Amino acid sequence: MSFVAGLVIGLVFGLSLIVAFIRSENGRSKQRSHLATTIAAFARMTVEDSRKLLSPEHYPSWVVFSQRQKLTWLNLELEKIWPYVNEAASELIKANVEPVLEQYKPSVLASLTFSRFTLGTVAPQFTGISIIEDGGEGITMELEMQWDGNPNIILDIKTYLGVALPVQVKNIGFTGVFRLIFRPLVDEFPCFGAVCFSLRQKKKLDFTLKVIGGDISTIPGLSDAIESTIRDAVEDSITWPVRKVIPILPGDYSDLELKPVGTLEVKLVQAKELTNKDIIGKSDPFAVLYVRPLRDRMKKSRTVNNQLNPVWNEHFEFVIEDETTQHLVVKIYDDEGLQSAELIGCAQIQLIDLQPGKVKDVWLKLVKDLEIQRDNKNRGQVHLELLYCPNGMQNGFTNPFAHKAPMTSLEKVLKSGAEGKVAVQNGDKRREVIVRGVLSVTVISAEDLAPADLMGKADPFVLLTLKKTESKNKTRVVNDCLNPVWNQTFDFVVEDGLHDMLILELWDHDTFGKDFMGRCILTLTRVLLEGEYKDSFPLDCAKSGTLNLHLKWNPQPIYRDS
Repeated sequence: MSFVAGLVIGLVFGLSLIVAFIRSENGRSKQRSHLATTIAAFARMTVEDSRKLLSPEHYPSWVVFSQRQKLTWLNLELEKIWPYVNEAASELIKANVEPVLEQYKPSVLASLTFSRFTLGTVAPQFTGISIIEDGGEGITMELEMQWDGNPNIILDIKTYLGVALPVQVKNIGFTGVFRLIFRPLVDEFPCFGAVCFSLRQKKKLDFTLKVIGGDISTIPGLSDAIESTIRDAVEDSITWPVRKVIPILPGDYSDLELKPVGTLEVKLVQAKELTNKDIIGKSDPFAVLYVRPLRDRMKKSRTVNNQLNPVWNEHFEFVIEDETTQHLVVKIYDDEGLQSAELIGCAQIQLIDLQPGKVKDVWLKLVKDLEIQRDNKNRGQVHLELLYCPNGMQNGFTNPFAHKAPMTSLEKVLKSGAEGKVAVQNGDKRREVIVRGVLSVTVISAEDLAPADLMGKADPFVLLTLKKTESKNKTRVVNDCLNPVWNQTFDFVVEDGLHDMLILELWDHDTFGKDFMGRCILTLTRVLLEGEYKDSFPLDCAKSGTLNLHLKWNPQPIYRDS
């Protein structure tokens, strides 16, 4: 009996051990599985994910999120081989920059060339490197560089007056980011067919000019003209999207060269609440717009005198070479007559933020410096309409401002089957698009108007003006009301819808006159593209208030050769 009992107890104990072992192993397996899942999740976690889990104020002081890696090893090696790099780089820079110097030389100079060009004995320092995704077709590397060198650069300058001046470029300080593109990737050594290089970003470029054996200030304005020429040459010759292609393996690499990829249409509509730069009267603002800061690519608006809320309604066109990195810059200046214009403020917008083929209406805040983001002073805002059209864009869309024939896709954009004609002038096919039609404007109501009377009320009415033809209409007066309702419709015959605008001014009616209560300025671009829309618009130049409108377009487009 004891034997049987011992056997049973032994079997139970043994089975218990087996069950315990199996459960233990299953538990450990689940823990390993959970751990593997957690590790995999951490491996996929991005910097943005970590910022969601832990806010920046809780970061330890030693935590720095950066894609850039230090390059101490590269700087040490570069110092060793710098004498050889200096010789090659000097010849390369001279060959690329000198033709551009000649192109941009001031009108008072007969020639502007390098008589000597070496980068000196001090090698640049690379402070960081980052790798950019290139869709598997190549490798893009960006190197951040600082250089306070001792170059030996002498410009040989000759004026039309017969004066020859050797000018030395001294005290060069440079900080920037260079981009290297290794593309295409191939199976044979060195594994890429060509390399492109470009100055991706120029953060600082300082230098001084000194006439050897003389004083450059003896010729008024010459120093500023030469300095401007050098900066323009740097911008034009090596700054992205300009890139230099160096073949490594035999092949056709024309697809890597700089070429236009699209067109940016910009309508400079207006600005508001600009800083007054004049002691007497108001500023006389004008705008300068550019994608690349080159002389022949920068656009300038007309000057609006004595106005802090100028209206321009001017159209400009820009060639785009790389919509992923380029941006539009707008600078507003105060015209000082014979003196240098004073900057009121500037703004920029990335082209990558624009949806191709769709008009974007934006108000941009003006700042003092585009490099300094912490600018809380109110310098005003600028109003733009932007339309980016890539070359060969499909889906039946064509830029309505385009000059080249054919333009049959306007059938979709402007809801017309008419097809224009083409006139050839000076070898360039151009056409002016004239969009005629009837604009119906229903002034529905206004809300939350600021009081204009001593009793805290107002007697508002709306004055409507079509800018080009100066056609005017006005609503009835609604007495003692800050939330008036009109529901009145007005029709305007429009002769040039793409370039006209509607101005709506809100006034307080008084027995002996009227008081201004605010305004809305609308281009006709949206109603041309949508045909009809209803929206609320905040009043400019007013403490508060919105205007509710309904706009409808009845098109009758024609095309006139120019």
